[in-house]
Amino acid sequence: MGEEGEASDAADEPTGDDSAPDEPDSDGSAPDEPPGEVDYAGRASSILGFSRWWQIVAAAGMMAAVSPYQYVWSSIEQPLAASLDIALPALGAVFSFYVVFQSLSQFPAGKWRDSRGPGALTFLAALLAGGGYIGLAYATAVWQLYLLYSLGAIGVGIVYTVAVNTAVKWFPDRTGLTTGIGTMAFAGGSALVVPYVRANATVAAYGDVLRNVGVAILVVTLVGAYLLRDPPDDWLGLEDREDDEGDDGLAASLRGRAYTTREMLSTWQFWLLYAMFVAMAGADLIVIANVVRFAEQFGLAAVVATAAATLLPVAAGVSRMILGEASDRFDRKKVMAASFVLAGVFRLALIGAGRAEAGLAFVALVMAAMFFSSPLFVYFPSVIADYYGSRNSSGNYAVLYTAKVGGGVFAGTVTGYLVSAFGWVPTFALGGGLAIAAGLAALALRPPSGSGLESESATPAD
Repeated sequence: MGEEGEASDAADEPTGDDSAPDEPDSDGSAPDEPPGEVDYAGRASSILGFSRWWQIVAAAGMMAAVSPYQYVWSSIEQPLAASLDIALPALGAVFSFYVVFQSLSQFPAGKWRDSRGPGALTFLAALLAGGGYIGLAYATAVWQLYLLYSLGAIGVGIVYTVAVNTAVKWFPDRTGLTTGIGTMAFAGGSALVVPYVRANATVAAYGDVLRNVGVAILVVTLVGAYLLRDPPDDWLGLEDREDDEGDDGLAASLRGRAYTTREMLSTWQFWLLYAMFVAMAGADLIVIANVVRFAEQFGLAAVVATAAATLLPVAAGVSRMILGEASDRFDRKKVMAASFVLAGVFRLALIGAGRAEAGLAFVALVMAAMFFSSPLFVYFPSVIADYYGSRNSSGNYAVLYTAKVGGGVFAGTVTGYLVSAFGWVPTFALGGGLAIAAGLAALALRPPSGSGLESESATPAD
């Protein structure tokens, strides 16, 4: 990114200055905007009255608040099972149900958000996600756990699609970095919660833990619902640009054609991305949902399991910002391919560390494996916006995100069957193989025919 772009974003950082922003020019552009170029930060500030980065702060806070649903489950399932006096396998499908509802809720939520904005939708998400976790503290039957976790998952799905696409809509020039910040918060936000839960993972204490976490989810998400808003149509003034101005300075999501969901589904690129998402989500979630039990299977000390569960979301979160920024600066396809292949290699190495009972190496490899696989939640929304445009990004990415259902079913129900039939080692090895396959498949990606971006591909368009 050039010095001029860096200067623009430096001026765009949140500040405590409460003075009124400069008024936009008569054509809607920001003051001092160079002819033929788009000052994304200036235009956003003129609309919002403050830096657009505060939208990312609000979105990231919401993502951090709802993250326990995904990243704390492996720590609360045992006390829940003990409290209800049921066998642990009876809860095996709860995580799969979470993934299904969290994923499928995003399409209707995304379509609503694209047309009506995020306000009312996010308020509903706060009630579902916060109320679901609070309700777990009072559950007395298995069916109640399934119902509450599934309702909460719908709230998580709404928050997720709203937060990710807030970055896409306000930051077409830095999609990788800003979606990385939001999804980093989703992964890393639970880092403080895991030790708290693990320290109180008893039948007597876990009720208070669940209530406290639920109240935090509710409050933070309600604040986010109040703060978030979407940019108006054509806030960048693209319709007023002269033909001779060109589009070399525009982000890819603005240069090409804006695809509807139906049009997107007719391209082979979408279905390749879908298959890659299923593979990577399966590889990612099998570690997230089973890291504690996997460590225990090798006889590793409890402190190793706790460290792995605690540092896993930290590695996953930090990587999304670092590799998200890398995908903005370099060829996104190549960054994604290398990342996925390395994620698979480190998963295979993780098996060796477990067999050797090398606790320190086990924790380090868990972090490395997650560092390279977790940015899948940055790469895919960025590629969808690049290939199919930002106008319908919420709905379009929500359709792709349903692929996480396949990954969740694999990580929950299918993994349980594979472990009982073949053992932990072949099951984790399969996850590594899926990641490597997804990385190699990424090399075949190129912009869809008719998108207006074909000339940017090094290979002929279809």
